[in-house]
Amino acid sequence: MSEDFARGGGYIDVAGALRSRAAAPDSDPASVRLLTRPLQALIDRASERGGGTLVFGPGTWRTGALVLRDDVGLRLEHGARLVASADPADFPVRAQRWEGRTVPVHAPLIGAEGARRISVTGPGLVDGSGESWWTAFREGTLDFPRPRLVAFQDCRDVLLEGFTAVDSPSWTVNPVRCERVEIRGIRIENPPDSPNTDGIDPDSCRDVRISGCSISAGDDCIAVKSGTEDEEPRLRPASELIVITGCVFEAGHGGVVLGSEMSGGIRDVVVSACAFRGTDRGIRVKTRRGRGGSVEGAVFSDLVMRDVPVPVAVNCYYGCGAWGDPVVADKGRRLPDSGTPGVSRLRFAALQARGARYCAAFLYGLPEAPLDALSFSDCDFEIDPDWTEAGQPEMGDGLPDLGRAGFFARNVRDLELRSVRIRGHRGPEFDLGDPEPT
Repeated sequence: MSEDFARGGGYIDVAGALRSRAAAPDSDPASVRLLTRPLQALIDRASERGGGTLVFGPGTWRTGALVLRDDVGLRLEHGARLVASADPADFPVRAQRWEGRTVPVHAPLIGAEGARRISVTGPGLVDGSGESWWTAFREGTLDFPRPRLVAFQDCRDVLLEGFTAVDSPSWTVNPVRCERVEIRGIRIENPPDSPNTDGIDPDSCRDVRISGCSISAGDDCIAVKSGTEDEEPRLRPASELIVITGCVFEAGHGGVVLGSEMSGGIRDVVVSACAFRGTDRGIRVKTRRGRGGSVEGAVFSDLVMRDVPVPVAVNCYYGCGAWGDPVVADKGRRLPDSGTPGVSRLRFAALQARGARYCAAFLYGLPEAPLDALSFSDCDFEIDPDWTEAGQPEMGDGLPDLGRAGFFARNVRDLELRSVRIRGHRGPEFDLGDPEPT
């Protein structure tokens, strides 16, 4: 995909197009006229005429929810700030995929449904004005889920490049059931304590390439998803052919995550040449009974981690949304059914981690569906020798507290460890329980 594939009819100078409406930008967000209607009119007109790229020059442009159409792109020049309105009324409620199922949710700042050849490019900034939404969420005063910053549904040929995104109300970038998505060189900055402000969440998408991005978030930095058991099967195809490379992750619950919404399946994922600093976990796979689906065929290679308490976590007892559920929490063997998830064929190679705290790796499968065909090669884990506290390596009922542990594995079949070094740990280097027979 070319970076200007959405030009269509050429570049459209937004300031010039809006000058007759006396709606030019200003440097003070509080004094800027709300531009939702004129901007949407420009988008619609550009698409009707064969497409074009709306170019935002320096200044602050305040708007509510915008919807991109076929062959239309937004380009934010240096010094341009696209700022979300603080009024919830400017983000109408629509039925869209949210956390794995279709529900009424506030529309995203930049959205699209069923569009082709759309783009958002930088080097300017997109500001979600998230503080008021976070406060309302914490106080429990919201009637519907918060808007995402950029969310496309059922789209094809999507380019996101070069812009900075800050203070998203919830998830920052969320393509759903999209194909051929390119995300490169964007920077995402959400406060570490901002609730559920994931960085990039491809959901039931195919052919996604994420490269050269820098992400600091209040939840997972990148989370690959594919819907939940509550969504109709036809609406939750697998996420597949996902490539993540050359990215930097700082602050977040997980650096690169598969799940927990994975009922449609996740397969053929490559994560390479990435750096992690201060995320709660590095590579994280999370699911539980009842979710169904499978994670299979993922390769994680040439990764460097610093001060990541749990470098690798694979958890089939994920508790969020099911805390206290006796079926989810049961550590005994149950009869497999359509809701039994599977995790297989995960390969970790050339991983270096320094400053781990709880353990080098936490691998916990189900007795009735053990983790299958996991391999670690040329990996070097160093546990922080000064760390003294035990804590939860993953989220789930009845999981053990660990502190400076090595490899912790339960219900794993066909685990290959080759040239794996662990330093600074207490207790056994490899606590594998009773390995499942191959």
